[in-house]
Amino acid sequence: MTERQFVKTDIHERIAILTIDHPPANAFNGQTMSDLNAAFWEVHEDAAVKVIIITGAGPRFFVAGADIKELAAAGAQGQGRAMIEFGQATFAMIEASRKPVIAAVNGVCLGGGMELFLSCHMRIVSSAARLGQPEINLGIIPGWGGTQRLTRQIGVARAMEIILTGDLLDAAEAQRLGLVNKVVEPGKVLDEALALAVKIASKGGLAIRASVKAICEGLKMPLADGLKLEVDEMVALLGSSDAREGFSAFVEKRPPQFSDSW
Repeated sequence: MTERQFVKTDIHERIAILTIDHPPANAFNGQTMSDLNAAFWEVHEDAAVKVIIITGAGPRFFVAGADIKELAAAGAQGQGRAMIEFGQATFAMIEASRKPVIAAVNGVCLGGGMELFLSCHMRIVSSAARLGQPEINLGIIPGWGGTQRLTRQIGVARAMEIILTGDLLDAAEAQRLGLVNKVVEPGKVLDEALALAVKIASKGGLAIRASVKAICEGLKMPLADGLKLEVDEMVALLGSSDAREGFSAFVEKRPPQFSDSW
């Protein structure tokens, strides 16, 4: 794996862990976002990787947000659009991944950190975490997908309140809103995310990718089109070696040994 300044990559049992490590608060400056973009693409294209975890270094911060000084300077120099569009493209790539992406939120998750969180498919969160889109307090709005993904995930009224007040959510409220898969004790977040990733990675790779595709692309379609997509994916899988192995293992009452191949 390529060494990068602010995002560390570790591969563990077919699981890639990307750790954002930009002291003191893991804020997104241009280099950190560039490192995340490149690191994610590298593990996404690695055939040995089946699940991706994104987390923050240290116990206090997932990502505290964008680097405000750099954002202000970009705006003053007429470079704000390029910075915003690159961040949007990075998070869109994560959301569009056909490999499951788990956010392991170990602490503060604000602004751009919340937008990264929203682009991940599943989320494990520390009970001490605080989440939100406080951009309104700076006279700006979420620009890396927050106005769109948060609204689609929790509805207009609640997203409008969170974005217009800048108020923060605790982990329990985020879970109540359906944003979080599981809330765990501080210090247990990465372990819990790894346990979830290991369980998913034990399944057939073809079925994992097809499931993520059907869910994520189906959400963008009318129901009838989504159902057709589901049929197409299911029919294709029925002819795969993974399905043959799964059926045989079921009949023979043994754990399947998937090859992740057709």
